[in-house]
Amino acid sequence: MIAFLKDLILEAGKICKKDQALLKPLDIEYKNTKDIVTTTDKKVENFIIENIQKKYPSHDIFGEETGKTHYNSDYTWIIDPIDGTTSFLHQQPFYSISIALQHKDQIILAAVYAPAFNELFYAQTESGAFLNTMPINVSCTDELIHSVMATGFACLRADLDQNNLPMFCKIVPKLRDIRRYGSAALDLCYVACGRLDGFWEYNLNLYDIAAGAFIVKQAKGSVTDFTGASDFPHQGIVATNTHLHTQLLDNFKTAKKHVGAKLFNRDSDLSKT
Repeated sequence: MIAFLKDLILEAGKICKKDQALLKPLDIEYKNTKDIVTTTDKKVENFIIENIQKKYPSHDIFGEETGKTHYNSDYTWIIDPIDGTTSFLHQQPFYSISIALQHKDQIILAAVYAPAFNELFYAQTESGAFLNTMPINVSCTDELIHSVMATGFACLRADLDQNNLPMFCKIVPKLRDIRRYGSAALDLCYVACGRLDGFWEYNLNLYDIAAGAFIVKQAKGSVTDFTGASDFPHQGIVATNTHLHTQLLDNFKTAKKHVGAKLFNRDSDLSKT
């Protein structure tokens, strides 16, 4: 299955690279004022689905643009055709294709491909994580002040009253620096390979993080929700190199007292499908 997944995601990446420079205003639709989708998002998702259905016709599929099928299979492919559509639209390189395969309740293999960089991150259960052909592991940074982390603001895009800004203001002064790439899947993969020491965000969906979170775990990192439990992304997601995890969560617990509990109680979009 991993060979099939790698070939599939690389072919999907070719579509992205070809289409990005050709985007026109008519190729853009608005889900809401700030949330966009392009014709390429839909084209790539349809391409991925068609190929999965040819190879594994009984498997379920959960895609960002098409929703979930209901074949009652033990296997579900979770797809984000372009994670970082705003970057893609604005001719920036920080976007990715994210695909994970879930067996029952567990992800068993996953891949994230960044076409602009020709970087393929992938992992399967108990086999480690890889960037192209090289094994990867999380960083060894053990103090917040020496760390570089990333976050995102899907909450602001959704115009939520409770947002990431209190968290951001609480933690950033305690870090060496912060990055904002605009693709949660890439952020997680950058944690997995040590380019980042941690990542946090909330108001994300399963298709945003399924592949990347699995790759972090296979690279010996830690992934939890904001409470330290495993209900991510519905209760937020925090991914680190393990050494920094408790330190980061302790800071978020303090911030939580000031912003209220509502931002940790977002329902799963998957449960609604």
